Amino acid sequence: QVQLVESGGGLVQAGGSLRLSCAASGRTFSTWTMGWFRQAPGKEREFVAAIKWSGGSTVSVDSVKGRFTISRDNAKNTVYLQMDSLNNEDTALYYCAAAPYYSSSPSAYKHWGQGTQVTVSS
Repeated sequence: QVQLVESGGGLVQAGGSLRLSCAASGRTFSTWTMGWFRQAPGKEREFVAAIKWSGGSTVSVDSVKGRFTISRDNAKNTVYLQMDSLNNEDTALYYCAAAPYYSSSPSAYKHWGQGTQVTVSS
């Protein structure tokens, strides 16, 4: 079993910052990719960013480039999403997920966390 647990969400004012963490446990593989997704009420699940465990290659959507940074600590089996300059459109339930290959497609991800809520207020 692979378990992913997100943390770090909360309520912040517009322009503020949060750092989300995703701790992985169980049977994990160094060749896999970790991704962050988000889902707001009434909207589809949206890809945010992804990073390879090995090599550190990253990809993110245009809407968060320059504001969000994904990183990982392999020794701790943890990935992070540093979120700066938050705005109301960033309000969503944020999920981390694991995929056997590098992808921005939700269908590629085989394991999912339970999510952590990020709420941005004005």
